[in-house]
Amino acid sequence: MNARPAYMAAPKHRFILCFDFDGTLVHPESDPVYHPGFGQMIQLLRSQGAAWVINTGRSLNQTVQGLAQYGIFHEPDFIIAQESDIYKPGFFSRWTDYGSWNRQARRAQERFAKDHQQSLLAIRHMVETQTNASFLTGSSGEMGIVGSNDLEMDGICAYIDTHTQQYPEIGYHRNGIYLRFSHSGYSKGTALSELARLLGLDSSVCFAAGDNFNDLSMLDPRHARMIACPSNSVEPVKHIVRNYGGFIASRPASEGMMEALTHFFGNSQAPAA
Repeated sequence: MNARPAYMAAPKHRFILCFDFDGTLVHPESDPVYHPGFGQMIQLLRSQGAAWVINTGRSLNQTVQGLAQYGIFHEPDFIIAQESDIYKPGFFSRWTDYGSWNRQARRAQERFAKDHQQSLLAIRHMVETQTNASFLTGSSGEMGIVGSNDLEMDGICAYIDTHTQQYPEIGYHRNGIYLRFSHSGYSKGTALSELARLLGLDSSVCFAAGDNFNDLSMLDPRHARMIACPSNSVEPVKHIVRNYGGFIASRPASEGMMEALTHFFGNSQAPAA
């Protein structure tokens, strides 16, 4: 493991609170969509050494816009955007890369598309000839799939997984009927562990919470020993959290996260150093 550069040292952070955004902190079908009491709990825990992290499939700009849209006025300590890129706030609240991880991820993603072109073409052919889903490509080389329903996407993922058995670098981030291809080494889980490393921490003091398939990589003891999900989570997420001995809230989104923080930290007491 590489030594942490001195300029990245952040001794004030003693533990990490990592949350997915859509469905975990905010939920349009909930009332309220975002509970302001959550922010009060976070601020108290931050005063005790918590690093508050939002780990989302949104882009950085979409995340910042979402914070303003839903009245979340406390700026997080870090944002992990598009399931892998780590950012910290800079001067005048401009977000900047934290460490070399983002550059590594971008280079790996470029190689990924070239190295696995044959498998990706086979997956595209399967999607376009055997399903009602759409295979999408972007101007920057990104690739994804939009399914017509969850069951269809289950079948598509099962087919993709036959390729991942032979080529482990083939990864994807799925949220419902939406899927985006990615190098498997760069996910919400590995980004969380990299952030912990940069802060001189490990999974024993990491809390992670999410509600959908693309959160599964961080709901894993390798990356976070404290895991939780809100009541509105998809069943596979609840199943994983249950199997790992995590906490399944009885309330949705931010209200459920308030339950989870109380479960793990009691009266907002930080974990022992």
